[in-house]
Amino acid sequence: MVTSPSTLVQRDMLDRFLESAATLSTPTLGGHGEVTAWLAERTARGSFTTEAIPFAELDGWSFDPDTGDLGHRSGGFFTIRGLDVHDPAGVVPVWTQPIIHQPEVGVLGILVKEIDGVLCLLMQAKMEPGNVNVIQLSPTVQATRSNFLRLHGGAATKYLEHFTEPGRGTVLVDVLHSEQGGRFFRKRNRNIIVETTEDVPLHEGFRWFTLGQVHELLRQDNMVNMDSRTVLACLPMNATARPPERRAGELGPAVVASFRQDPEPAGLQNWLNHVKGDCELTAKLTPLRSVGRWHRDERVIAHEEGRYFEVVAMSVTATGREVRSWTQPLIAPCGTGLVAFLASRARGYLEVLLQARVEAGTPDIVELGPTVQCMPDNYLHLAPERRPAFLDHVRTARGKDVKYDVVLSEEGGRFYRAENRYRIVEVADDVRFAATPPGFRWASLAQLSALIPHSGYLNVEARSLLACMRALC
Repeated sequence: MVTSPSTLVQRDMLDRFLESAATLSTPTLGGHGEVTAWLAERTARGSFTTEAIPFAELDGWSFDPDTGDLGHRSGGFFTIRGLDVHDPAGVVPVWTQPIIHQPEVGVLGILVKEIDGVLCLLMQAKMEPGNVNVIQLSPTVQATRSNFLRLHGGAATKYLEHFTEPGRGTVLVDVLHSEQGGRFFRKRNRNIIVETTEDVPLHEGFRWFTLGQVHELLRQDNMVNMDSRTVLACLPMNATARPPERRAGELGPAVVASFRQDPEPAGLQNWLNHVKGDCELTAKLTPLRSVGRWHRDERVIAHEEGRYFEVVAMSVTATGREVRSWTQPLIAPCGTGLVAFLASRARGYLEVLLQARVEAGTPDIVELGPTVQCMPDNYLHLAPERRPAFLDHVRTARGKDVKYDVVLSEEGGRFYRAENRYRIVEVADDVRFAATPPGFRWASLAQLSALIPHSGYLNVEARSLLACMRALC
């Protein structure tokens, strides 16, 4: 594997990402109009179908006769298994559920290179079977180990060699991060950014972008996929703050000031580690057939109350993929989620309210999550005092208090039309200085950026919001 140099966060590197974030067009790459036209053209030229099918029509997938687990004949990709959870301190102390078990580390990699004197990112217009709009902007490489070992029998993963072969580039970021802890069991991906000076052939479906162009797309619904967002969140601190004369948006100065605070990570780490040490939740894999309150028919595995999510089977055809047609299970959520930061400028720079988020499938059980992370429909039938903290505050916020409000998709290779409304809601000073509920803590963006290079601290939803926050500068 390529090794990272000791000059990981040189001032030169920060300045070059800063310039890329401030650049919305170049002679070679064009501007926003060319970018959106290219994405529309990629969608129009492609041929994509996704059709729900009975489980019996899955090719290569079957239910194990003994355990009931749904897996692939190769033994690769992933398996739908059961999870048995005990959480003595939780609202629900015991439950079982289906979970995705994928005991391999994937690669999410973005290749960067200077073009027209500006650091640019090689991104892909990628079709995923679960995407609501078929194509979204993905990293240069977005592949599980099963994919790049070609267990699907298809073509090789393009550009993978830049992230796996020694000497192919300078590693700027390489960190293991978790995926959704409520849907995956201890799943992690390598989030990698590599700079190259080589001549890179531009394959169909790929295009160079400035960081500023990607940020523009982050302001639109369902344009930048989850895998891109988690890698973008790993960019070095301050690397996305525009110079004062080029700031866009009311929050720009406060965001810049927040990234430039003393990170003081020890206090936040200490607080989170206390929570981890006190957490009593245990989770173990169990046969899918032993999961209670979930029922399977010929087309779906669903909870008896029709809530949470379903497991469904899909038949897919697609151009521009390593394999032209396949079938697979997908997780289909029962509704649209809400993911949000409460934000404050009461101390002269932006702070966000984090929660110590306990999720049964997370490798460390507890990671820092957004202020609110839930599917509101699962809670609105409850009395307000029994709903997640700050849910009503975020859900009902309107007007100038809402600084970011965009619907973004989760990973379309495993989830079917899984959308969350990502919001950043500013609160009055009295909310900032009021006592916070147990399990919540205010933090600067510098503190979050100091933790991003390390595994086990920020969950994927918080990382997505951090990428969105940087797009506000």
